[in-house]
Amino acid sequence: MPYPEPLVAPMRAELTSVGVTELKTASEVDQAFEAAADKTMLLIVNSVCGCAAAMARPAVRMSLQSDALPDMFTTVFAGQDMEATSRARQHMMGIPPSSPFMALIKDGEPVFVLERRHIEGRSGSAIATDLVNAYHHFCGDGDVPTSASTDDAKAAQEERPSTFRSIL
Repeated sequence: MPYPEPLVAPMRAELTSVGVTELKTASEVDQAFEAAADKTMLLIVNSVCGCAAAMARPAVRMSLQSDALPDMFTTVFAGQDMEATSRARQHMMGIPPSSPFMALIKDGEPVFVLERRHIEGRSGSAIATDLVNAYHHFCGDGDVPTSASTDDAKAAQEERPSTFRSIL
């Protein structure tokens, strides 16, 4: 049973108000992945949990200040738009489901992933740094900004299980 819409509406708005496209159906998810077949797309699995509110959504908003950005920003809402969330996860087989969750998709394939375990307990700015570094690497010229710290991103990459073979 989905969460009541009045409960999640402000959580949706945190992302949609900054230009993130909400995908509410499996068809919309399929269309987004089709449109991203030769582009870059950040997919955010939104959630009602505290780490989504305190870290994930703020990190996405902060990352929008980067001078290298994905072509598309999309989101599905776990626990609310179940069909869309399930379909998004089908597009990323081999990556364990979690929420919140972020995946940078390039040419239809995930190239950078932040699972819940890479989000909870960290600051929004640290997560934003990871995103900006990934944007520069996969969406920009490949050079990470000198002001960005790569220590957290390197540590997160080293912690990832073998199921992330497609993104390492």
